[in-house]
Amino acid sequence: MSAMDDEPGATPPPDPAPEGEAPPQQPAADRRTSAGSIVRGVVLGVIAFVATLVLVFGLGSFVVSSPVGSSAPSSVIGPGAPSSVIGSLPAASPGPTPSATPAPSDAGFSAGSDPVLVGAGDIADCDLPADGATADLVARIAGTVFTAGDNVYPSGSAGEFRDCYGPTWGRFLDRTNPAPGNHDHNTGELAGYHAYFGWAAAPNGTSWYSYDLGAWHVIVLDSSCDAVGGCRADSDQGRWLAADLAASTARCTLAIWHHPRWSSGEHGNDAAVVPFWRALYDAGADVVVNGHDHDYERFAPQDPNGREDQARGLREFVVGTGGAALRGFPSTAANSIVRSSLAHGIIRFDLHAAGYEWRFISTTGESSDAGSGSCH
Repeated sequence: MSAMDDEPGATPPPDPAPEGEAPPQQPAADRRTSAGSIVRGVVLGVIAFVATLVLVFGLGSFVVSSPVGSSAPSSVIGPGAPSSVIGSLPAASPGPTPSATPAPSDAGFSAGSDPVLVGAGDIADCDLPADGATADLVARIAGTVFTAGDNVYPSGSAGEFRDCYGPTWGRFLDRTNPAPGNHDHNTGELAGYHAYFGWAAAPNGTSWYSYDLGAWHVIVLDSSCDAVGGCRADSDQGRWLAADLAASTARCTLAIWHHPRWSSGEHGNDAAVVPFWRALYDAGADVVVNGHDHDYERFAPQDPNGREDQARGLREFVVGTGGAALRGFPSTAANSIVRSSLAHGIIRFDLHAAGYEWRFISTTGESSDAGSGSCH
């Protein structure tokens, strides 16, 4: 259909002439009318075409100039989301770039000149990665490193110390004073333990020893009693402990061994170490640190009978969180103040002239414990 067909009043064309005859001539006035209609139709067609172009290109221009994603919710981001919408949203700020070698840090304490003791028990297992995470915490703290036994699993062999303990906590070998645990004793006579740490950690040719750290006297004991001739007061270790305590002039004393006297963990209380507790209590010692149960637990100060004693009692920390698989608490021991098996971690002690601060630092930040105490 032509544009002319839409014009009102247009003259319809004449019927075709019979075959062989010339078509009749249209009058001049009719021809002028028809020509004018054609011109008007062309003009209208051009106008309509131009209007269509304006409409199309005008709409396209609006789409391009609109703020990209100005009304798009952030929930559209994801597979298949328009790239223009994604690009219109603010980019996430990059996180801090971790340092390749963590610098020593006070990890929550004010810097000072007093010595720091940091560590945990139940540490390395080649089948588990958590000892690497706790080692990263230790690496941030300048101080003396202790272990509270079961340094490597399952048998304390020389190969396990080399391949499992060495790459993580072995980084601090030159500043570590270890304690043995029952898994370390799985290799006869602590052969792997002594080969790795050296006999300097047992200057008497034994697995118990002591050293001074600032104003503090630190005692390391071996609570695998059956393997070392007993833990009684009349055993070799018991007699050594009594003599060591008598010779010390330090006001403050901290003792480390593996099996806890008191525990809400899977292994529970261990009566075999009662002689340790009694000797330390009688000498006015202050702090005991253990492992063995794979959790963190802090007790109120207690006497040898397990009664709370704020004046003279020993405060016990169970820190079996160095890397071995964590376990829960089947019961709650008397005078247990804090218990956690949410995350692996280490404990830090700042040892002052007449007191101490402690902080349990977990690998995830989900569990922490901090406080302070005075020496007796």
